[in-house]
Amino acid sequence: MTHDDALQRLAHHYASMPPVARMELSVAGFDGDRLRLHAPLSVHVNDKGCAFGGSLASMMTLASWGLVSLQVERAGLDADVFVADSQIRYLAPLFADLDVEAEAAPEADWTLFTNTLRQRGRARTGLVARARLPSGGTATEFTARYVAILRR
Repeated sequence: MTHDDALQRLAHHYASMPPVARMELSVAGFDGDRLRLHAPLSVHVNDKGCAFGGSLASMMTLASWGLVSLQVERAGLDADVFVADSQIRYLAPLFADLDVEAEAAPEADWTLFTNTLRQRGRARTGLVARARLPSGGTATEFTARYVAILRR
């Protein structure tokens, strides 16, 4: 499995879910540690002309889920991935396209996560995602725990 194949499968999986397909999101990049998603503001605009909070929350949830899924696949495992809990902080309105990046939380360890998943059949890890302002600042910050459960 190549890096590009994994990203293609992820993009196809996103597109296979009707609510996600309507978001017009695209995989903007993956460097092995961080997954970036993009969506046009035009389909996520609220009554104030900025990004809808629910869209930002959805994008960060999907980016984090996608990152965990890619790490599970990279480890050669087959698991279902679920968000266990999350918290979101809206710091500034976003009047531009939605560009979201997810990465492991500072205390997270992908090797420990995949070893635990392999040994126990389930594992959890922390993620952080951010929606960036065009200036480089943070519009929204999302922290979450995700759980993976091996498929039998």
